[in-house]
Amino acid sequence: MTSTLRASIDNASALLEAFRFDKVRCNDRSALTALVLLGLEPGEPWDVATNPRLGVTEVMGVIANKWGKGYAPNSRETFRKQTLHQFVDAGFAEHNSDAPEGRAVNSSKNNYRIAPAALSVVRLFGTPGFQDALDAWIAEAPTQQAAYKATRDMQMLPVTLPDGSPFRLSPGGQNPLIRDMVEEFCPRFAPGGQVLYLGDAKDHRYDIRKDDVLARLGLTFDEHGKNPDLVVYDEQRGWLFLMEAVTSHGPIDFGRRQHLKNLFATDKAGLVFVNCFPDRATMRKWLADLAWETEAWVADAPDHLIHLNGSRFLGPYE
Repeated sequence: MTSTLRASIDNASALLEAFRFDKVRCNDRSALTALVLLGLEPGEPWDVATNPRLGVTEVMGVIANKWGKGYAPNSRETFRKQTLHQFVDAGFAEHNSDAPEGRAVNSSKNNYRIAPAALSVVRLFGTPGFQDALDAWIAEAPTQQAAYKATRDMQMLPVTLPDGSPFRLSPGGQNPLIRDMVEEFCPRFAPGGQVLYLGDAKDHRYDIRKDDVLARLGLTFDEHGKNPDLVVYDEQRGWLFLMEAVTSHGPIDFGRRQHLKNLFATDKAGLVFVNCFPDRATMRKWLADLAWETEAWVADAPDHLIHLNGSRFLGPYE
C-alpha cells in the first residue's frame, strides 16, 4: 500500500473518530467505506467530496479497484451490519433515500449515501471551520436521528399477532405478504398458533424469535441457516408450520423442503410446509417448482388452501 493510500485511510479514520464513532467504525473497512461513499480517490482533498448513492457490492468494488483492498464477496453482510447500519443510525449516512417506501432486501437497487448535512461538515475537515460545524452537527444529530426514526415509524406495517399483541414490520419487500400470513393464514389454518420466528424481509433480520419454545421442541435456532420467513407452532395438534413468503425468490421446492426438514428435525412436532403467495398470478410462476407434500396458500383468496399430493389435506407426514 502506497503512502498516499495509507494517509488517506488514516485521515478518514480520524474523520470518523471526530464524528464520535467507536473503534470498530473507525477501522480500515469503515474508513474505506466512508471514502468511497464520499466519492473520493486517494489523495483527493475533503472539499471535493460528494455523496453518490452506492450499493454494498459497488462500495466493495470501488475499494478493490481504486484503493487496492479486496474483500471476499461473503463480506457484504459485514459491511452492511458492522459499518453501514451504524452510519445510518448516527445520521451520517442514508439508506435508500431515493425510495422512502423501502425496498426488498434482495433488491439490486438498495443503496447508501452520505447524508447532505454530514457532507457539508466533511468538506470542512482540516479547516478552521470544521470544529464549529461538527459541534453544530452533533448538537442536531439527536434531532436528525429522531426525525429519521419518526419517518421510519410512520411507514412501518402494523401487524396483529395471533395472541392479539401488536407488532410492526418494515415497509416494502415481502413484508406485506408476511403480514397477511400472520393475520389471515394463521387464524384460519393455525388457530391458537404461536409465532416462534418471524423474519423482517426488508431489514434482513429477525423480529421475533422464541428460543425457549424451540428448545422445548428440541430445536436450536441456526443464526446462519436459511430459515423460513415465518414459523408457527400449533401446540394443540403438535404441528410446526414452516412458511415461506414467495414473491421474487423461490418457493419450497424439493431441495428447500429437504433443507428445512433437516434444519427443524424434531420428534416433538410434525412439520407442515406452506408456500404463501400474494395472488394466483404469482403462484403460477412458481407452480412447477413446488415440492410435493407441501401446501400452497394465496393471500387474495385466504379461505382456500391448495394441497400438493399426500395422504392428508393438511398436516405433517411423519
